[in-house]
Parts: sequence; structure tokens; C-alpha cells
Amino acid sequence: MDDSDGEDCREPPELPLEILVYILRFLEASDRREASLVCRRWFDASQDLRFQKNVTFSFPASASSLELIRGLSRKSRLSLKISQLDGFSVSRSLLLEVGVHLGSRVESLALPGSSITEASLLALLPRLTSLRRLDLRGLDSLFMSGAFLSREEHRVQVRSALIGLEELDLSDLRYLSDLTFSRLTGCTPHLRRLSLAGCHIAFEFDPYRGCPVGAAEDSSALLSLRNLKKLLTEQKSTLVALDISRTSITPESLRTITQVQGLVLEELCLQGCKELTDYSVEILVKHQPDLLKLDISGCTELTSRSVEAVARGLKSLRHFSLSRAWRITEKGLAELLLVSSLRSLDLSECPHISGSEMVKGLQRPGSARAKLESLNLKSCTYIRDLAVFSLAQLLGDSLCELDLTSCVNVTDLSVCAIATYLQKLVVLRLGWCKEISDWGLLGMMQNAQCEPGDEAVRTTASCTETNT
Repeated sequence: MDDSDGEDCREPPELPLEILVYILRFLEASDRREASLVCRRWFDASQDLRFQKNVTFSFPASASSLELIRGLSRKSRLSLKISQLDGFSVSRSLLLEVGVHLGSRVESLALPGSSITEASLLALLPRLTSLRRLDLRGLDSLFMSGAFLSREEHRVQVRSALIGLEELDLSDLRYLSDLTFSRLTGCTPHLRRLSLAGCHIAFEFDPYRGCPVGAAEDSSALLSLRNLKKLLTEQKSTLVALDISRTSITPESLRTITQVQGLVLEELCLQGCKELTDYSVEILVKHQPDLLKLDISGCTELTSRSVEAVARGLKSLRHFSLSRAWRITEKGLAELLLVSSLRSLDLSECPHISGSEMVKGLQRPGSARAKLESLNLKSCTYIRDLAVFSLAQLLGDSLCELDLTSCVNVTDLSVCAIATYLQKLVVLRLGWCKEISDWGLLGMMQNAQCEPGDEAVRTTASCTETNT
């Protein structure tokens, strides 16, 4: 009896680590993270090198982070995000350790929420010889004095290290000026992506000198359109992505940027540029027809005329965001959905969207149509079951992400249609959809016999609760 009890209590053999790694291959990153909490062995499997692509190590500037930095020296490539840096000894020591132990391995560096000194950064940058992405957003302390990179020997050292830098983020810098911008970008001659979102840029008039931009030499107080255009002209052969969101750019200034000879942009972000008009978008489309990604969300003066211009002129567009463009209506959406390259569409918080024109575009016979992988209809309160049902049928072979947050008129019928037709769906957001019940989410209903053209879909469909 004792032997028998001992056999019953014997622990089952552990799965080989290779098998666990194979199983985890089928999970999304978020699910893999949850699975790693099961036990130590599952955690070890989740740390396999094949899962470590594009990993960013994020940590604050503290004494405890020094040991972490030394441990990271075993990695061949690194992306670092170091927060809470200041001018005290701990921060200086930490940056010194990064330079000594990780310098040639760091490909991406971000310093958010910091108040770093020029001396500390200039001691680090020359060591980062493999850096491809540098994020200096919000580092006002670095640019406040206007003396950053003012010495020639410092510029030579930084340029030799940053010669291969491809991405530079200078967002939300209140004290960025023509002088500091020219010095820094002069050290990064091969940029592919540049972000100036939220920066104070003088597009047409210099308030400090009381004269039009371009009528004077480089400013030590603000960044001007003339200087930005100069950079675009110098780096037109490599620059493909520009972010000037949340700036006061005017229609004429946008024309100046898009007409730079030889500049071929693939991505342009104009989020929250409230002075832009439909005419601005028409000019943009005319001069930059190769755009793959366009974000004009929050541009509140735009109407459906802009949508029609994009549909006509951007035949290679893959990602398009119109979020919070309150004047946008259904007009033009049918034509937009005929852009066969389109993969991502964001119409969130566009209150006049019902989805009917989108369905018409996707149903149009004999035409290539968009194969959307991501669709955001958050807070589009006119969206109803009929539209969701039709979109689910028409996008069933491609849609992976759908956001219906705060679409208060969708019901369990929409959930049923989504579960039935969207077999490739990975992400579904239904927050604040008050008409959706637990029964619908559990799938405990019987699908009704209704077609996308059935105008009475909500009244003719029947839902039957199933006992379990």
C-alpha cells in the first residue's frame, strides 16, 4: 500500500524546454508574458532568444540600476529607456556605466522625464557608435541655454558616433532653436525619421524679431520654417518620415515643405494641426503621392473633401488616421475603401460615421478593394448592428484588430457576427458598449438568418439563450 501511494504521488515528468518554447511560439507577446508567470521553467522558456526581438530595457536612474547595466553587457544589441536622469552623481555614474559597458551595443536610446546636463550627454554620445535611434523628447534642460554642441570639438566627436543615426525624436522641446537644431542635425547626416511634434516652430512670422521668417539669420530663440526646409533639402535622399504634429503649421507652410525638390515622404504625421484646411491636403496629395502613412487626426477644419483627395491621389496608402476630425462625414469613404493597399483605418471619434459608405465601397463589384487589417470606430455612435454585420462579412479574410469602444448602439448581434466571420481577429475592444450582454460575449445565442442588406436586422433577428 505504501509503495502504491508513493507511485500516485510521483510528480509527472517536466516537458523539455524546447517543447515549451515551441508552444510559446503560437502566443502573442501579451499572452506569452502571462504564461511566463506559471512557474520558473515557463519563465525560462519565455526568455528564449527568438522572443527577444525589439525588446526595450526600461529603468530609472538609480544606484540599483548600475548592476543591471553590467548584466546587460552580455546582449549583442540593446534598446534602452532611462528615466529620471538629473545632474547628480548617481545619474552621471549611470551614464558613464552605459558608455563603458554597453556603448557599442546600444542601438536605441530614450531619455524621457529627465533633466540631464549637456556635459553628461556629451560624455555618453561619442561612445554610442551603433546608435540608430535617439529620443530626446522633452529634454528642455539640454537646450535651454542654447549652448548645446556650440564647440567644434564636441560636434566632431558626436558626428563620428552618430553618422549612422536614422531616427531622431525632438518632440516637445520648448527651447529648440535654429542654432541648436542645425548643430545637432549637422551631426546626423543620414536621418530617415524626424519628429518635431509639439515644438515651437515659427512658420511665417518671427515674434522675437518682428519680421517674416527667412528675412534674418538663424535664430537663437526658436526654430523657423526656413531652417526646417534647409534640413529637408540637405537630407532629402534619406528622409522618409516626418512628424510635425501639434504645431501651428499653416497651409502655405505645408505647401513649402511638400514642394521641397527631391523629397519623397513615405510617412507624414500632422496630428492636431488645427490650421490646416482641405486645400492643404489637396496640395499635400499632389506633391507627395507616394505616402504610405498619413495621420491628420485632430485637424478639426478638414471635411470629407480631404478624404476624397486622399482616395484619388494616394494609391499606395497603407495607414490612414482621421481620428477626431469632427467635420468628416460618410462622403468619400466608399472611394477610400477602393484603395487596395489600405491596411489600417482610424475613424475614431468621428461622430457622423455610420459605416454605410464603407460597406458600399467594399461591396463594389469588379474593383480592387482595401483589405483592412485594423479598423478603429471608437465613439462612432451612429454605428449599428447592420454596419458591423456587413463589415464583418466583407473583411472576414483580413481584419485582425477592431475597436468598437463606446459604439453604444451595437448589440449582441454584432458580437455574434464578429465571432462568426472575423476568424483572423486578434484584438477586439468593446468597452462602454452598453447594449452588449454577458450572453453575447459568451456566444450563447443563435445566429439569425439576416443579410447585410436587411434593413430590419435588429428587429427580425432572434437571440436564443442556451442553457449550459
